[in-house]
Amino acid sequence: MDGALGCQRARVRPMLARLVALAVLSTAAATAALAQTPVEAARALIAQYHEDPAKLDRARDLLEAALAKDRQVETMIMLSYVHFLWGDIRAKTDDEKLAAYDRGRQVGERAVELAPKNAEAHVWYAINTGRYGQTKGIMRSLFLLPTVKREIDTILSLDPKNVRAHSLAGNVYMEVPRLAGGDRARAEDYFKKGLAIDPRFTVLRVDLARLYIATGRYPEARQELTRVLDERAPRIVADWTVKDAPRARTLLESIKDKR
Repeated sequence: MDGALGCQRARVRPMLARLVALAVLSTAAATAALAQTPVEAARALIAQYHEDPAKLDRARDLLEAALAKDRQVETMIMLSYVHFLWGDIRAKTDDEKLAAYDRGRQVGERAVELAPKNAEAHVWYAINTGRYGQTKGIMRSLFLLPTVKREIDTILSLDPKNVRAHSLAGNVYMEVPRLAGGDRARAEDYFKKGLAIDPRFTVLRVDLARLYIATGRYPEARQELTRVLDERAPRIVADWTVKDAPRARTLLESIKDKR
């Protein structure tokens, strides 16, 4: 009898130990989740938007709620970024895009006012402003150009290796008409400088390829687009999956008969 009871206890002890361990792990996970700030939670969500685009909705709503309670600069910066992504990925109409970019630039501008030395605040204010103008129409938005150029200069003075600033500058000088200050040679220089800083920032390769296509340099365009598709460790996996790789495929198809 005592032997049977001892055997039973011996079997129960490992089971209890496993249950206790699971309880400890669950508690630790719950504690970690509670300790996560809204900015950290939003960052985790947007890193996976390629798996579920609705994560951008949750990130936006989370940050808007956090901002309503406590107007932290870091929350503003992340919210400005999320509105940019939402306008690019989730918006279905130009009006929805304009509303997202406009909200992004408003929040970004407030972050700049509160933290004028924060390069990322300037980045998302400038990018949302540029995207707003691009969506509305370049010629109708030339009044925004001085603001965007000023912000680019500010970002690069604060952070000369800011890849997004080089990307934005390249796009500005590529898209704006020559009479309004457009300069394709300067755009190419910005794109190449950005790629020298971060060769895995794939949107830069896509945009450099667009520039090559616009200037009839098709072999060079193919080389850049192929590198985008062959990239195995893109800097931003979600962007590469949803935006950069599909654009690269479309552009390659558009020049398949060009020499």
